[in-house]
Amino acid sequence: MPFRSLGLDAAILKAVQETGYTEPTPIQTAAIPLILQRRDLIGIAQTGTGKTAAFTLPILSILAATPTPGIRALVIAPTRELVVQIEENVRAYAKHLQLSMATIYGGVSEKPQIKALEHGVDIVIATPGRLLDIIRGREKAFAGIEFLVLDEADRMLDMGFVPAIRQIVRLLPRKRQTLFFSATLSREIEKLTGEFLQEPETVEIGRRSNPADTVSQSVYEIPQHLKPGMILHLLQDPKFTMVLVFTRTKHGADRIARRLEQAKITTGTIHSNRSQNQRLRALNEFREGKIRVLVATDIAARGIDVDGISHVVNYDFPPNHEDYVHRIGRTGRAKAVGEAVSFVSREDEDALRALERFTRRGIPRVKAEGFDYTAPAPPRDPNGGRRPPRRPGEVRTPRPNIQRGNRQERSTEETPSRGDGRSEASQGGPRESRSRGRSDGKPRNLSMSGEPGKTAGGSAKKGGIGRFLGFGRR
Repeated sequence: MPFRSLGLDAAILKAVQETGYTEPTPIQTAAIPLILQRRDLIGIAQTGTGKTAAFTLPILSILAATPTPGIRALVIAPTRELVVQIEENVRAYAKHLQLSMATIYGGVSEKPQIKALEHGVDIVIATPGRLLDIIRGREKAFAGIEFLVLDEADRMLDMGFVPAIRQIVRLLPRKRQTLFFSATLSREIEKLTGEFLQEPETVEIGRRSNPADTVSQSVYEIPQHLKPGMILHLLQDPKFTMVLVFTRTKHGADRIARRLEQAKITTGTIHSNRSQNQRLRALNEFREGKIRVLVATDIAARGIDVDGISHVVNYDFPPNHEDYVHRIGRTGRAKAVGEAVSFVSREDEDALRALERFTRRGIPRVKAEGFDYTAPAPPRDPNGGRRPPRRPGEVRTPRPNIQRGNRQERSTEETPSRGDGRSEASQGGPRESRSRGRSDGKPRNLSMSGEPGKTAGGSAKKGGIGRFLGFGRR
């Protein structure tokens, strides 16, 4: 079935043709006609099957046919990477239309985002935390919303954004079209659809939570201490041309990246301690082929939309099957063939068996030819990773400053949520400094009662109790 049979606007069909797509995917074929009929929709499909185009194409077609000033479509996604990915798709499909859009997410200044809303745009793509900050006091700007899209709804539940989404939805008009799209739809969030959707149609392509059929899967059963050597061994194979490596922690991602760089393998990292500019730069360099390996945590798993990824490596096996599905879904996209490799240690065996029971499919165990599985584990560090005590007369050089990103640029979509949907950190922007200072930037001397000009040991002019104790004015 060609795209022109779905009833889309001619300008959109031209843009789709220019992107190189010739025929719609199953989720697009099923969802687009229902959305054009203005029905609420729950769309479930495997990662990499074209869910973004399934909701953006019909929304753009309706907006183009009935031009009206003001914000008309709101798309909410869990991470800033996914917001940027959706924006790129929307711009590509709307290139021949007179429509404007704005993105709202943390890690960057609010001022340009607020300015864009005040000037007026047709489509807003946002993360929940920053949007909740900006929408307060500007409810009138969202009074004309016709479309609400919740993309990767299950991930937003996992990240604790449901309270924030509830607050946002209460500020939107009740008469609207609401769309849920996700690769998986957990039972908990399925119950929430009754709050947000009215008599929705459900479109489910493939078995729920199953990996894509175009992805070949394999497991290497190795102990934890052999994983660094295994990843280097596998990367000697020229077939590993464009590799995405997933770890459980951000510090683990940094360690792997340093080891690969030492082996002269171009590597980038994406995790929550990296600033927005650093993350975008790494993703663009990976997309352009400037780096061979991109190491990421699950926070970025649903925002990496890069064509041509040859392999996904689960360096740390995920504890639940939803994360596994989304990780390996980064390869084998749009009917392409990809390969997923998982390192499984003894601690991961239960999670692996649970995944196989859920998907009703066994994952083959393989051995790497030429790899030494007998290498002993390094001796346990008696200092627990700390430096040994300083020896008499020993002079030490400072430890290298490990890149930990700019903590002030962490956004709310990566910060644990409180019960009201707001994060423990400042919502969606740079954290406020907790130190008290003067307007000229110099520190203030504060007593315990907060009086300026005094210290905790007494007045600034007299030694007071501080002098009595031996550390006041001499």
